Formats: sequence, structure tokens, C-alpha cells
Amino acid sequence: MNYRPDPTIIVRALKSAAPYIRMFKGKTFVIKAGGGVFGDMDSARALIEQIAMLHQVGIKVVLVHGGGPQVTEVANAMGLQTRMVQGRRVTDGKSIEVTTMVLNGLVNTRVVAICRDFEVDAVGISGVDASLIMAHKRPPVEVQGESAPVDYGFVGDIDMVDAAVLRQQLDNGLVPVVSPVSADKNGQLLNINADTVAAAIGAELKAEKLILCTGAPGILERLEDPSTLISYTDLAGLTRLRENGSLADGMLPKATAIEAAIRGGVRRVHVISYKLPDALLAEVFTNEGTGTLVVADTKVLSPAEQQ
Repeated sequence: MNYRPDPTIIVRALKSAAPYIRMFKGKTFVIKAGGGVFGDMDSARALIEQIAMLHQVGIKVVLVHGGGPQVTEVANAMGLQTRMVQGRRVTDGKSIEVTTMVLNGLVNTRVVAICRDFEVDAVGISGVDASLIMAHKRPPVEVQGESAPVDYGFVGDIDMVDAAVLRQQLDNGLVPVVSPVSADKNGQLLNINADTVAAAIGAELKAEKLILCTGAPGILERLEDPSTLISYTDLAGLTRLRENGSLADGMLPKATAIEAAIRGGVRRVHVISYKLPDALLAEVFTNEGTGTLVVADTKVLSPAEQQ
């Protein structure tokens, strides 16, 4: 006996998604995925498949990727030690070479290759290409909990984003896949946090959404308790969470990036888990979503979004 899916379920799902497709067609989404996604082929393919569906219904997508686990793995194999300070990598001369090799080479090319399998015309670039991102080397900074100023090495802070190359690619129906490796005005390569790069690109493109795909289900009120997932919050709420100690490690640079994106003009920022099946589609095409929605002020949310 052959199993036939109930067509009414499929039709109902399409009808439910239709208003969102009309709303977002032609709009720009910036999606950032950490290296944890691309360390597992099944997770990587699942995410790219969802991005392909967004692309195919007319949403312009820029994908910014990280690659921290892959960089650490290669660095360890080369006998290089990895130091992290509040979720940010300290990058010395050898480490910037490894970072560039892994992010611009292995990870970026792998992502573009998966896009080909889903018939998405993707183009791999980095912050260096076409002067997409101009940055400067971060000076030593005071960090809470550290006895002396921390020198992050060849880590950059963004001066300017020239998104002309991204607009050209989007207008031509392409999906830019962006590595966060950038450079200063003299061509010195610099490592920049991928969340920071995604936020800056989102602001420059005035993106409708910035979506951060993480290993966590979203932003949690209590780090050790997934049931304390925060469905929605705003800039004031992020400040409260930071002061309460609810944001730690990798979520700290994410919170900073979220704030920068919203202040830069991005209307909605979402933090979702790549580990949940179809989390990206559910976040975009349903009111309920799966992760955390962040806006400038929760007063702008509709009653349905606040449920």
C-alpha cells in the first residue's frame, strides 16, 4: 500500500506562507551562519536548502559565514594555540594566515559548492574583494576580568562598508557568500567577527532582516536552561540581559552586532538555531517563529508577533 501525503496539509501550508512571500519578495535578508553549521554536512545542506527556498521565492539573500571551529582545528594541527577573550579570537601573525586559508578557502568554497547542488547561483567573496570592507587593526583594549589591556592581534574594526559589489550581485540574481576576512588601507589582512560583518552589511543594505543562525535555540534568560528562551526583546531588553549576566561568551559579540544592526537601520534581527529542522523557514514564514526576535522597541510589534 503506497502512502500518499494529505494534499490539504500542503495546500494549507502554502496558503499560510503566501502573505509572507508577498511581503518579503524583493527584500534583502542577511543571514549569518557560524562555522558549527558547516562542520557537519547534514546541517550545512539543511541550511542551504532553506536559503535556496528563500532565494527561489524572490528574497535577496546575502550569506555571511564564520568558521571558528575549522580555524581552531587547523591551527591545532599546526601546533598553534588558540586564545579566546569574551567570545573573540586573538589572532597573531601565523593565525591570520590560517584564518584566511580556512575561511576564504575551505569554508567559503564548500558553501558555494553546496549552493550549486540546490541550483542556487552563489558567488564566494571576502571583505577584501572590491574593497567591500575597509577596517583598521584594533588597538589593545581594556576587557573586564583581564588584568592588562588585551591585544587581539590582527583583528579588525570596521571603518566602512562599500556594498556596491553585493548590490550588483543581488540585482543579477546571485547569492553572495561572504567570508569576514578583511584588510586595512595598506592591504594588511584582518580577522573580523562574522556577526559584526553581517550586522555592518545588513545596515549598509538596509536589510529587512538580519538572521543569526547559532547552535543555541536563541537568546536565553538563563544560559543553562533552554526553556527560558526569549521570544522577543528590544535594545533595552538586551541591555538588561547583559547587565544580568545572561549574555556570555559568543553571545556577547552577537548582542553588540544586533544593536549595531538595528541602530544602522535593519528592521528585524532574529537569533535561531540551525539544529532545529527548518528553523529558518519557520522563523520567516510564521508568526510563532522558533528563536528570538529583536527590534528597536517592542512597541512596534504587532499583537500576533507578541504571542
